[in-house]
Amino acid sequence: EEVLGFAVEEGSRIRIKAVVEEEEGICCCGNRGDLVRESFVFEPLSEDSLALWSQKLRDYIDSLGRPKRLLIFLNPFGGKKSATKIFSEDVKPYLEDADIQITVIETKHQLHAKEVAKTMDLSKYDGIVCVSGDGILVEVVNGLLEREDWSAAINMPIGMVPAGTGNGMVKSLLHAAGEPCCVSNAILAVIRGYKHSLDVATISQGKTRFFSVLMLAWGLIADIDIESEKYRWMGSARLDFYVCPFMLSGFLLCAYIIAAIQRIFHLRHYNGRICFVPAPGFEDYGEPMSYHCKPTDEESPKQEESLKTQQHGYLGSDVKFEDMHWRTISGPFVSVWLHNVPWGSEDVMAAPNAKFSDGYLDLIMVKGLPKLALLSMMSNMNDGSHVESPYVTYIKVKAFILEPGTRVEDPTKEGIIDSDGEVIARGNVTYKGNQKPLMAYDKVQITVDQGLATLFAPK
Repeated sequence: EEVLGFAVEEGSRIRIKAVVEEEEGICCCGNRGDLVRESFVFEPLSEDSLALWSQKLRDYIDSLGRPKRLLIFLNPFGGKKSATKIFSEDVKPYLEDADIQITVIETKHQLHAKEVAKTMDLSKYDGIVCVSGDGILVEVVNGLLEREDWSAAINMPIGMVPAGTGNGMVKSLLHAAGEPCCVSNAILAVIRGYKHSLDVATISQGKTRFFSVLMLAWGLIADIDIESEKYRWMGSARLDFYVCPFMLSGFLLCAYIIAAIQRIFHLRHYNGRICFVPAPGFEDYGEPMSYHCKPTDEESPKQEESLKTQQHGYLGSDVKFEDMHWRTISGPFVSVWLHNVPWGSEDVMAAPNAKFSDGYLDLIMVKGLPKLALLSMMSNMNDGSHVESPYVTYIKVKAFILEPGTRVEDPTKEGIIDSDGEVIARGNVTYKGNQKPLMAYDKVQITVDQGLATLFAPK
């Protein structure tokens, strides 16, 4: 566990390159302290012994199935724009110690990583590593699933190193293993080569599809996530800051605090409806309904069948919605939040019961929430206890339909549908973004494919 690699040096010496807990010696019980790189040198007494030691060490390390060739995506624009420094100072030395060959690609624009993942020669690599926030991971997964050979491509293991705004996926992985969310633990998870399967959600509207690995939000959480983009320089603290400024120290600018208070005390409520297939144990939530879905004018059954034969890439689950037992809940809603993993960012445990590959999404729904209760709920999001609020419904679902509506307070305005930190649909709202949304502000369907993707993860 502690050994990264080794090198044979002049003078018949072998240098073992390892990680140790600072001032604690070799880590025998997991990564519980601050890790530092260290080396240990020994000198066999003969040339034969040196050759034998070298061969045995190499054979053993090779037997562990660790990656030897990695493609690194580096996002120099994410979060506090520190990814380049993090890579050069904190990531690259570990990879060099482990004698891993790397190819580094700095992303130049949005969807750059997706374009590369969609066309790359997979045979050249044993894995992909994203030194970034969660956005590059999402791009890579979408790129792999849009390939003609998607069924093989999606088995490519993906690693995460926290260097962005949210870092929810790597936080979830490391927290599940009882390890702090830091760069050294994240890159060690990649080097050691352990893997974990990950559910992938397919969000569809007609023939348009988007593959999600983190979350989908509509209402309060989506508004906060997207409208706080102007504070992205603050990193993951921007979410806490925007929804609960009282949690942060008083040196922050008053203008930001005013904006945050305005969002809470001018709370929006949204008309609409959600439909879902509950996981076992959650069948009593909502009201029963029958699933009826007529093809749109632009997508008849024949056109849909033709699409499946012509379009490359993964088209989503083959599950038949009409064969499932559906329930429904109508608005108004304050927030609807679907989560695939426990943490939404390093500071927000959105769905404390979420699992990486259980085949379900965790639904966190808020209705009828007084403003003071909202302040209390938001302050509890760092440990997941917000789901215990009487105003929160927290269940697991297998499939989901969102039918978004207008704001109760102003029916001329609508909302934002946010998936994995990006706007996928924008209604008639005050917030204006630069990117054209992928979908219309209308009904979207979500299904879950259990364990479809693969991540490098701590043991």
